[in-house]
Amino acid sequence: MYAIIATGGKQYKVSEGDIITIEKLAGEPGDTVVFDQVLAISDEGSLKVGEEVASAKVNATLTEQGKAKKVIVYKYKPKKGYHKKNGHRQLFSKVLIDSIQA
Repeated sequence: MYAIIATGGKQYKVSEGDIITIEKLAGEPGDTVVFDQVLAISDEGSLKVGEEVASAKVNATLTEQGKAKKVIVYKYKPKKGYHKKNGHRQLFSKVLIDSIQA
């Protein structure tokens, strides 16, 4: 059994026991998170979408908060003496999928 959920502007295919890295969520490690924006659920070969999954939820536990590796952004214009160097570290949350309620 798996579900497709949407969070942080992205879609994720999750099953029970999966650990996924998503955009940062508010909360501390150990908190319970409920994803109620379920797009589809597959259960033993049948796929349910739309109104069939309107009340479905995915329960998860927040396991870690952190920052990704630094990405260097370098802007440069030749012959003009313009360079700009910036770094960016995206915040993320790791969650453990506990259950899928269809």
